[in-house]
Amino acid sequence: MKKLFGTDGIRSEAGTFPLDAATVEKIGRSIGRQFTDKLGRPPRFVTGRDTRESGSWIEEAVHAGTKAEKAECESAGVITTPGVAFVTSKFGFDLGIVISASHNPYHDNGIKIFSPSGKKVGDEIETAIETDIFSESFAGNEATSGTVNSKRKDEFREAYLAQIAEEMQGLRVDGFTIAVDCANGAASDLAPDLFRRFGADVIAFNDKPDGRNINKDCGSLHLEHLQAKVLETKADFGVAFDGDADRALFVDEKGNIVDGDATLWIMAKHFQEHGGLKNNKVVATVMSNIGLEIALRSRNIELVRTSVGDKYVLAELLKSGSTIGGEQSGHVIFPYKSLVGDGMMTATYLLEAIKEKGFAFSAMTEGFRQFPQILVNVKVKEKLPFESVPEIAAASREMEAELDGNGRLLLRYSGTENLARVMIEGEDQAVIESQANRLADVIRSRLG
Repeated sequence: MKKLFGTDGIRSEAGTFPLDAATVEKIGRSIGRQFTDKLGRPPRFVTGRDTRESGSWIEEAVHAGTKAEKAECESAGVITTPGVAFVTSKFGFDLGIVISASHNPYHDNGIKIFSPSGKKVGDEIETAIETDIFSESFAGNEATSGTVNSKRKDEFREAYLAQIAEEMQGLRVDGFTIAVDCANGAASDLAPDLFRRFGADVIAFNDKPDGRNINKDCGSLHLEHLQAKVLETKADFGVAFDGDADRALFVDEKGNIVDGDATLWIMAKHFQEHGGLKNNKVVATVMSNIGLEIALRSRNIELVRTSVGDKYVLAELLKSGSTIGGEQSGHVIFPYKSLVGDGMMTATYLLEAIKEKGFAFSAMTEGFRQFPQILVNVKVKEKLPFESVPEIAAASREMEAELDGNGRLLLRYSGTENLARVMIEGEDQAVIESQANRLADVIRSRLG
């Protein structure tokens, strides 16, 4: 059982274990040694980071550790997470190492590791790293220098942007105004540059990172600022990124939020109309709104649900050979283009769909209605399987019958607290609140 690696790598407060300099160096040494043994030659790694003030010294520690094991290590500088994944593959590196804590505040940081395919490395490598971290006997050659080689960072950045631009096959949106909330993160320079290549008039803000303002009251977690900017500037399209720009959320010209579910709806229609929606399936998580499922059903598209987490979405996409999948949070994956969610790529696909239709952005979401949702938390003494408690199982069946395909019940336990979570979606807010409270009372009486 891994103690440090979660679904998105290692993440904690920078400067504290396991993101103190000594442990980070140990991580670098572990990766270097593993891949030297595996490949029978000095491995080649590339690192990239977001704009946190801790990113530079963490990157130096990674480089020091890898070089102590004779690995070659280069830096792509400040670049998005999908940018690192792209550079790893394009330039023939054996691993890509991202230093970022995504949407977390500046004092946090993290390390996630990608193979050249774009997939995060597997349990075997992560478990070996953890073993080395906790092993008192694990020692490596003395790290003499953590100097970061970033001589090719501009070349890496240009190749990444050119790849997205070329994918759009001559897309032009001249006269189209785009408001871009860069979250003071990795997209601060890259995203405005990309959209200007298509001829857009770009209004960029929260694009002046100072090491501490990443995600602070901005970006995809604070869409109210993007909504205000779109309305104030009469923009046609608004996009907000998180700190490492692996996801994006949007605002239409009327100031309405277009979340990950609505994005999946727009793109599923676009691909289906072009004969490119393989298997007529879209992959999403259990948290996606029932409104998406009903909208897709109207076009004979099946919604396949997975556990929460982009790694589960990706696994199902690869297993089913499907074209598109993602999360409500704006993490969208196009596996035939990249195995990593890429907020800038998602934005350009949306621009392509809007341009082709000649519609306003708001018209693109027609046919999709977000259903009201209620979430009730119930304190429990023990986490018995719900189906093993007759009263809870019976109440759940009754609720499912009442919803009758026009709503959804999701029962689950918190992974960190003694809480049962009752989530119901349906057509009427008052009705689903009553249903959720009824079921919560049953759970409370049996397990509380």
